Amino acid sequence: MAADPSVPPGSPDWWAARAAAPSAPAGPRRGRPALDTGRVIDTALRLVDEHGTQAFSLRMLADALDSGTATLYRHFAGKDEIMAYVVDRVLGEADLTDLAHPADPADPADPADEFVPTDADAAPGTAAGPRPGATWQGTLTATAHRLYGTLRRHPNTLPLLMAQVPVGPHGLAQRERVLGALLAHGLPVGLAARAFTAVGHYVIGFAAQQHGPAAAPDNGPRLAAFYGRLDPAAYPALTEAAPALTSVPLEEEFRFGLGLLVHGLEQLHPAPAPLPPAE
Repeated sequence: MAADPSVPPGSPDWWAARAAAPSAPAGPRRGRPALDTGRVIDTALRLVDEHGTQAFSLRMLADALDSGTATLYRHFAGKDEIMAYVVDRVLGEADLTDLAHPADPADPADPADEFVPTDADAAPGTAAGPRPGATWQGTLTATAHRLYGTLRRHPNTLPLLMAQVPVGPHGLAQRERVLGALLAHGLPVGLAARAFTAVGHYVIGFAAQQHGPAAAPDNGPRLAAFYGRLDPAAYPALTEAAPALTSVPLEEEFRFGLGLLVHGLEQLHPAPAPLPPAE
């Protein structure tokens, strides 16, 4: 059955008609054998990583699979459908399976168990990092760092991620994990939803600006030199702040901004006062 052209691939209505990635067509067919759709999507992601979404084409994908475009059309209506599955594949790569639920109320969380991000949480090609800990703050922090690390590994997919609300199977599973953990940690449902959305927007926006296809190259030294040539009488504050504006590593800038978000959310849901000591 032909795809409905009024329903763009990757949209909620499009995903609603699909429970999972497309399966091989039923019954015997002439010509080339059916493709493993998981392999198709993995190969498409590799090509997008290497060449970008604009250069990607069904012909390029078919050649990489040693297949033909007609075989691809047995499974997908076109490039846009494949890109929708690619985005969902990327979201599934962020390992959030260890998001902690709170301990027994009689056994309060040890601050030492709080998630402390390491280079492994943001650096490309590394492991998922330590467990998030038993607080909602740790859940948000771990989620942000692991998603950021995943997007840094696949920066060419960022325009695709920004074009649609990601509600494919992996996207839904990740939302369920994070929101379920936040609710289990005691956040009201409204605040949990807004916290999830705010942190997600921060991560995607930061990654797109700093690592996406349209990101400016790292020109900190040139920018510092430019600021240094400004007239301090005309730009006294900028002149004074120039070293700090041009010397902060991206990872530190990311952690600082994320910390501001989490601490701001704490003001909307402060920690309960400790119980008085037993008599």
